[in-house]
Amino acid sequence: MLGFLQPLRDSHLNSIEDVLVALRRVIRATDLHSKHLAKTTGLTSPQILLLQTIRDQGEVTIGEIATEMSLSQATVTTIIDRLEKRGLVYRERSKTDKRKVHAHLTDAAIETLKSAPIPLQDQFSRQYANLQDWEQAMIISSLQRVATMMDAQNIDASPVLDLGTLDRHEEKTGAFPKS
Repeated sequence: MLGFLQPLRDSHLNSIEDVLVALRRVIRATDLHSKHLAKTTGLTSPQILLLQTIRDQGEVTIGEIATEMSLSQATVTTIIDRLEKRGLVYRERSKTDKRKVHAHLTDAAIETLKSAPIPLQDQFSRQYANLQDWEQAMIISSLQRVATMMDAQNIDASPVLDLGTLDRHEEKTGAFPKS
């Protein structure tokens, strides 16, 4: 009886499918990039980003890394513990203030960073920065709305494009081979 509404209903279903496909592509791109990082470097995205932060900041404390990466100090400490076990990072007490401990890269970490692929969020950040202000505002608004629609607005998340927890244990997830 209301057959004239069918095109509207079809259009609505197609737009929902378009949104779901776009979301799936973002999730899939993140997953594929994480797997590529793991395969080429044996590290997760957060680990690479942490190494880059230490490289870029120079002598840096755990708290400064946490602030720079928008992560908790506990998460950063856990990541550094794993990197230290792999011989990529070492800690050293400050010579001027014994209360401070600085994280440093080893030569192995420097070599790893030279050959590491560019993190997905760096690639995204460069392209995002080239957008007009109104385009950036629309993306933020749309993604915040999507997060709310998925009841995810209160989920704690850092600005790191990676799947799973940021301080996950490598052997548990199979993210990269044991070294």
